[in-house]
Amino acid sequence: MPRMPKRVKFRKQMRGKMKGNASRGNFVAFGDYGLQALEPHWITARQIEAGRIAAQHFLRRQGKVYIRIFPDKPISKKPLETRMGKGKADTEYWAARVKPGTVLFEIAGVPEDIAKQAMARIANKMPVRCRFVGRRLAV
Repeated sequence: MPRMPKRVKFRKQMRGKMKGNASRGNFVAFGDYGLQALEPHWITARQIEAGRIAAQHFLRRQGKVYIRIFPDKPISKKPLETRMGKGKADTEYWAARVKPGTVLFEIAGVPEDIAKQAMARIANKMPVRCRFVGRRLAV
C-alpha cells in the first residue's frame, strides 16, 4: 500500500519551488550503501513503493532496506475536460520533494556487489538520475 500521512493540518498545498541542493538527508545514515538523487523532482508514493518492492524481491529477505523519503506533499489535479474555476481540485496523489543530493534508499547487511545490483533496480523505478554511494566513515 502506498505511503501517505495519517493526518495533515491542511488538505491542499501550493506547488512551491524546487531550488538548491539538499542540506539535510544527504548522507548515508542507517545502512551501509545508499541511492542518491542527482536531480530535483517530486517522487510519488507509488514510485517509492515500486522501488521498495523491487529491492526486497531482489534481496530475498536478506539485508534491510531503509526508505529515507516520505510522501508528505498532496498533489491535486483537475479531471479531464473540466472548465476552469470552481475551486482547487481534490488530492490526486502524495509526493515527496527530492532535491539533488537527497539519499532516497539505503541498504544494510549485504555485500557491496549485491547492494549495487539492488540499487540499480530501484534506480530504474525512480524518475530522477541516481548514483550509488557508500557510507562516509570520517566527516
